[in-house]
Amino acid sequence: MPKMKTKSSAKKRFKLTGTGQIKRKHAFKSHILTKKATDRKRRLTHSTLVSPVDMPSVKRQLCI
Repeated sequence: MPKMKTKSSAKKRFKLTGTGQIKRKHAFKSHILTKKATDRKRRLTHSTLVSPVDMPSVKRQLCI
């Protein structure tokens, strides 16, 4: 069998933490920022962890 390939889009978007969790950035902070509230934009700046429901899908894409 050939080696499994990692999805290029996933390896650019997700990072594995030391404890085995997967880190991600928030969406909706790239453009059209004038109509969004300042506190909303500030919240979107920080990274967060992938939801446990989505974890198997992301792990499959990253070949973990």
